[in-house]
Amino acid sequence: MPADTLSQLFADFNRLRVLIIGDVMVDAYVWGRATRLSPEAPVPVVHVARTENRLGGAANVALNVQALGATPLLCAVIGTDAGGGQLLELLQQRGLPAAGLVRSAHRPTTVKQRILAQGQQLLRIDSEVETDLNAAETAQLLGAYDELLAQAHVVVFEDYDKGVLREDIIATCIARARERGIPTVVDPKKKNFLAYRGCTLFKPNLKELREGLKLEFGDPATDRPGFEAGVARLREELRPETVLVTLSEHGVFAQQADQKTYLPAHLRTISDVSGAGDTVISIAALCVALRQPAPFLAALANLGGGLVCEQVGVVPIEKQRLLEEAQEAGL
Repeated sequence: MPADTLSQLFADFNRLRVLIIGDVMVDAYVWGRATRLSPEAPVPVVHVARTENRLGGAANVALNVQALGATPLLCAVIGTDAGGGQLLELLQQRGLPAAGLVRSAHRPTTVKQRILAQGQQLLRIDSEVETDLNAAETAQLLGAYDELLAQAHVVVFEDYDKGVLREDIIATCIARARERGIPTVVDPKKKNFLAYRGCTLFKPNLKELREGLKLEFGDPATDRPGFEAGVARLREELRPETVLVTLSEHGVFAQQADQKTYLPAHLRTISDVSGAGDTVISIAALCVALRQPAPFLAALANLGGGLVCEQVGVVPIEKQRLLEEAQEAGL
């Protein structure tokens, strides 16, 4: 793509509104020093130096969408608990809208707290439930979804198997988007893997593809026939327009109709792979909204996923740097 056309595409991101529905969470961090064991049990005593709360799950996808210049519209269910209050506060600090969030007294907000000392994670404490939404929560969620859908250019399903996305909710949301001609992009997990029939783009990683299909095959470098048979099975089940599979250190694979694209990973100093999938789905969603072909979409998403892996922790993509690297790479 010519440099001026690429610059225009990135400028076009700014006019898009992206509806993100799924599981939001708070990623909480406690940093400290561990210099001795507890006299009460054989565990380290951590002296807290600092704490931090960050947006996680679907809310981190919203951060990436915002960082790319588009407007995220977040739709999810959170608790009326302290975690829910923290999440709303974090959204406000980041200038992210919360109109599509439903608060429920019947389920806690998902909070994942990590205890770290001397650069090592010692413990993670998850406060969450994975039960499906009740009838009242479902009605409120779908009501919020319908209001936001009227404004959206693309819908992202961000599924972490925490109960917000259920098979019938997924089918309803995809059908309502299709009625309006709005494309749907999916970042799946195991539980609802085969529930996204008729979506526009489906983006599993290699592990999710194996688990979701209950098939065993190697990565494309060692078992291309097995891998492509798995993708063919997925396309037969879900009928998506595009399949985008992230392959970790092996790059990405995309298929649209009969066109298959393999792209190697970019050689980088990998600091942390956390959040790379959120960046990939965000870039893919914007490209789908602007009707970009699968090979270009895959190349830009692959580039963006690699960039965030150079950063420690879950951080959103830097738009200007992505544009510059895309121009250098001749995308």
